[in-house]
Amino acid sequence: MKLPLQITFRHMEPSEALETNIREHAENLDKFAENIMSCRVVVESPHQHKNQGNLFRIGIDITVPGHEITVNRGRDLRQAHEDPYVAVRDAFNAAQRQLQDLTRMRRDEVKSHEAPDHGRVTVLSPEENYGRIESFDGRDIYFHRNSVLDNKYDSLEIGSEVRFHEEMGDKGPQASSVKLIGKHHVVA
Repeated sequence: MKLPLQITFRHMEPSEALETNIREHAENLDKFAENIMSCRVVVESPHQHKNQGNLFRIGIDITVPGHEITVNRGRDLRQAHEDPYVAVRDAFNAAQRQLQDLTRMRRDEVKSHEAPDHGRVTVLSPEENYGRIESFDGRDIYFHRNSVLDNKYDSLEIGSEVRFHEEMGDKGPQASSVKLIGKHHVVA
């Protein structure tokens, strides 16, 4: 961490043992993200209950280049957070997951969904139940009547725009999941 860890206790006396526990958790965050610039932790005991133990809220604010991660644990005042060490552990686990997600996103490990291919129908052979699509990049792709979604094969015409998924067939590329595109579509 570039800036020193900041720990604040609200509505309670500071605890050296709890502060040491927080520092250990904060040091472990460096394993999950590089370049953590700062980390601020607030430990709060907002309610003083006589019949029930004090419930703790933990807030963590972590700054990394271009992002800020915020965790607030204990807002729902679950019974598990009667123990401040459990509340700290849960809050740092949540912060760790957010840092891991951010690191994966930065490394482009987040799944991306490719848009289906686009093309125009160039050949229709209703008596033989097939057709051909010319993709927008110029490839000629075969499709069968059964590949057309929503039973729209009979609605296809030469020049109809379609979306499709390409796969390799026995005799070359073929389209599966062929979908007729309406007049008002967005080309990705």
